[in-house]
Amino acid sequence: MVYITAGTQCMCTYGTAPSVLNVTSQSTVLMGNKPVATIADCAPNTNLPPFALCISLQNPAVQAATAAALGVLTPQPCTLVPAGTWRQSQMTTQAGGKPCLVMGCTLTCGLGGGTITVTSPSQQKVMHK
Repeated sequence: MVYITAGTQCMCTYGTAPSVLNVTSQSTVLMGNKPVATIADCAPNTNLPPFALCISLQNPAVQAATAAALGVLTPQPCTLVPAGTWRQSQMTTQAGGKPCLVMGCTLTCGLGGGTITVTSPSQQKVMHK
């Protein structure tokens, strides 16, 4: 099982650049001297900086800019609006009373409808017996 830690690279399906996860939900459970992320690490700007530009036509700013450009897709600055917390299919260890994130977790943006995933975990695989 691969646990997600601070410094992990994430990507949004409608973003134009990756972002790096910052863990603020807990600081006591560490792997490789990095705090392990939990489902609560989903605050815009605090935990996830913007993914540069958004290209989703569900995003009202992209809709308006694209309409003004006579239908030519016009990306706009990413404004992450999480639709809840991170989701994952596996039950995991808890840190600070919250489930730890593992590879395969996703977060949905409520503004553009993008799916945020982990693209490059910052820690190595941990085997459980």
